[in-house]
Amino acid sequence: MITVLNKNKSLFNTFLSETRDEHIQKDRCRFRRNMERMGAIIAYEISKQLEFGVQEVATPFGIAEEHIIAQQPVIVSVMRAGLPLHQGVLNFFDSASCGFISMSYDYDKKGSVQKHLEYISCPSITDKEVILCDAVIASGTSMALAYKSLLMRGVPKHVHLIALIASKEGLSNLRKELPVKNVSLWLGAIDDELTAKSYIVPGLGDAGDLAYGSKDAD
Repeated sequence: MITVLNKNKSLFNTFLSETRDEHIQKDRCRFRRNMERMGAIIAYEISKQLEFGVQEVATPFGIAEEHIIAQQPVIVSVMRAGLPLHQGVLNFFDSASCGFISMSYDYDKKGSVQKHLEYISCPSITDKEVILCDAVIASGTSMALAYKSLLMRGVPKHVHLIALIASKEGLSNLRKELPVKNVSLWLGAIDDELTAKSYIVPGLGDAGDLAYGSKDAD
């Protein structure tokens, strides 16, 4: 299942447009906050797919029956660009356990990028709903590697992959790496072009740098 949020008119579209805007995105705080807001909106949409149970709640005047999420998901983010999105999801699933994945990047003589798992900190995901966050899906290799890395921590009930923007090529590549069942994709938008250097066009730029500053800064 693939859900693309900007196909429907909502506040999500406003926040997404601001993250793309080269003038507004110069404000790092606002950029992170917009990512966080979109993460919260995606979390709300995902919550509609989860299992609920009925719980009795005592009020000052009696007992109310409310539907409560049966089990909190495990939220995992790809560092560092996925962190603001992660925080937005966590703001809604505020009792969830969390995991973090870090990757290293090597460039061969042709300029192609090779990605390797560097670090993973994650609780068991066996029989759990998992939400895996990354800012974008460009070529699809980072998200595929992150997904496969998670399987070292167990067999999940379902994995929800979320990203603000994906390229068509990246989605095509990702579909080849993921199982048919028990995986859902939640995207802000799908863009047509992916350059030879794996930049999405129009995209939004380097989300990690926009959120936290250039890695090459003094």
